[in-house]
Amino acid sequence: MDVYKINDLAELIKDNSYVGRGIVIGKSKDGKKAVSAYFIMGRSNNSRNRVFTYKDGVLYTEPFDASKVEDPSLIIYAAARTIDNKLIVTNGDQTDTIYEGIKNGKCFSCALKTREFEPDAPNLTPRISGMLTFADGDFTYKMSILKSADAVGSACNRYTFDFASLNGLGHFIHTYVCDGNPIPTFQGEPERVAICDDIDEFTSKLWDALNEDNKISLFVRYTDLSTGANEDRIINKNK
Repeated sequence: MDVYKINDLAELIKDNSYVGRGIVIGKSKDGKKAVSAYFIMGRSNNSRNRVFTYKDGVLYTEPFDASKVEDPSLIIYAAARTIDNKLIVTNGDQTDTIYEGIKNGKCFSCALKTREFEPDAPNLTPRISGMLTFADGDFTYKMSILKSADAVGSACNRYTFDFASLNGLGHFIHTYVCDGNPIPTFQGEPERVAICDDIDEFTSKLWDALNEDNKISLFVRYTDLSTGANEDRIINKNK
């Protein structure tokens, strides 16, 4: 087994009907860009009734048709926002938990100690989070998953991964292994994936690989490490 293998991201997900929500963070192959991506998928009408919107420097999930919203508690939230030299990306309202924690002098993992997996039994969907920290023309990044310790949600296990940024390498974490009932939770470390230099190539490759029936929205950001300038792409299935 090659523990240093770098996988093709599209190959990891193209035949998987449901990986849930996913975060990718890494560095472009030429070493010039920090790359972050977040996508959402959904099986229910309530979950599918969403779009990404970007307002005042914050990425939000919002209802596509407000009249059809059944329960907004786990599907409407700020998915990505910045504070100081950091970009936070998560699959739930723990984005704000991390933001407020950093604002009050806490670290990434310390802020997340106040949270746990989602209360959506029997799935007990894990909360996944990422944070990029920029400094001196480069960056490091962290990823976290909070998931149930057992099938009934009696306790929460918290895992944090701390990465140096390497040219052409990214890490991919997602909520589920595959479809199921209940849906099996992601296992192990974030998967090593290749990161290309071109934002449109990366965006298209990821979006096209996601299951056509279940994909909803995708956000991709390439940050120029020399200037700090951001280039974003947003794709919404609902238009």
